Amino acid sequence: MTETQTNYDVIVIGAGPGGMTAALYASRANLSVLMLDRGIYGGNLNNTGTIENYTGFKSVTGPELAEQMYAGATQFGAKLAYGTVTDVTVDETGLKHLTTDMGDEFTAPAVIIATGTKQRHLHVPGEDEFGGRGVSYCAVCDGAFFRNKHLVVVGGGDAAVEEGTFLTQFADQVTIVARGSELRAQPLLQDEARANDKVEFIMNTSVTEIKGDDMKVTGVTLHDNLTGEDREMAADGVFIYVGNDPMTKPFGDLGILDDHGWVITDDHMATTVPGIFAIGDVRQTVLRQVATAVGDGAIAGQAVYQYLK
Repeated sequence: MTETQTNYDVIVIGAGPGGMTAALYASRANLSVLMLDRGIYGGNLNNTGTIENYTGFKSVTGPELAEQMYAGATQFGAKLAYGTVTDVTVDETGLKHLTTDMGDEFTAPAVIIATGTKQRHLHVPGEDEFGGRGVSYCAVCDGAFFRNKHLVVVGGGDAAVEEGTFLTQFADQVTIVARGSELRAQPLLQDEARANDKVEFIMNTSVTEIKGDDMKVTGVTLHDNLTGEDREMAADGVFIYVGNDPMTKPFGDLGILDDHGWVITDDHMATTVPGIFAIGDVRQTVLRQVATAVGDGAIAGQAVYQYLK
């Protein structure tokens, strides 16, 4: 959408669960609120199949939850505009100036950073070459393209095991390759995966190359981390879940990031720059879940009101 208004009380950068909750709380306090997002509202919810650990829902898909959250976020007048924030500066009065990749400029005395994370890449040969041709980072987005195929899922955490299990509704076989001797995923997710006849695990192993022909992925090179031996495995697709990195490049000059790029906040979600807050997965925290992002958003929405008042 095109947004003609450029001055707001608060601008929320990101419209994931945390950003939408912050917008809800701030707009309900009668503040003018703009959510700025580079894509469709919902953030990583749109890449999530089934959510079973969000209070109030026994089971809900990510896109369904995103729709409901957006309806709540905008009911008190919060607006949404599209664009990737490329620069944030603070003038001598404390006013924040935001520029997007679409050339739009917005100002507000308060900003809430809710940009979330992006999935980490393996950085192995073939990964970039076969992106969109068998290499994926989103089971919900691309799983249906691999009906009756053999898929390799790389990673040993919650996302790898959960999304690997999700892919079995399409694939004939899913091989989860983890570099460690034990999985890091929650025991419940592990139990569900191990009970699925279509899922197998290869431990202590790294994917060192993704191979293919002129059209698509045909296999991977597996490196045994214990013996040092390499072997080839045929595969029709590779789904990568090896962690996430914060999306904080536009905020590097503000002095609010740690050495790894995560935003440092206090208990009120405030950074060291007055009027700039951060919430959800992008901040320095011990747990990154929908529930924690929503909690952060509620705190920040109220903290912004107190700051402006």
